Amino acid sequence: MLKHRGFPGRLPSSDLQFVIRRANHKDGPARIIRRERFKDRKAVDRRADEAFMAALWQHFGEEPFERGNLDAGRLSWLFGREVVPAEDPFDPESYEALLRIDAKRAEAAFPAVFAPDAPRVADWDDQDEDDA
Repeated sequence: MLKHRGFPGRLPSSDLQFVIRRANHKDGPARIIRRERFKDRKAVDRRADEAFMAALWQHFGEEPFERGNLDAGRLSWLFGREVVPAEDPFDPESYEALLRIDAKRAEAAFPAVFAPDAPRVADWDDQDEDDA
């Protein structure tokens, strides 16, 4: 399993994870599915989606990327819309599966991520301390 070095592990000030620490050798990788995002989701969940998209965009841009240690649950909230398969056939239960960002749909869903003045992922921890 590829570990994406420098990718944030979680949303600051929350328990919402973005990456997993180690591969699941017993049951295999968790399946990536398309989860519906309803309008009544909690604000922290919407922030996590936006922050995860920002991290994906800053790390990979429009280039295909390997799933690796990215959390399947977090990917599933974006899968089929902003994050799409980059290979055919696509194996949703593989750590080596290739994905890519659909920039047009991602920008429509998360305009703040693509704004010229959007904060860099590396700056999140600094903002978190300022809020305390």
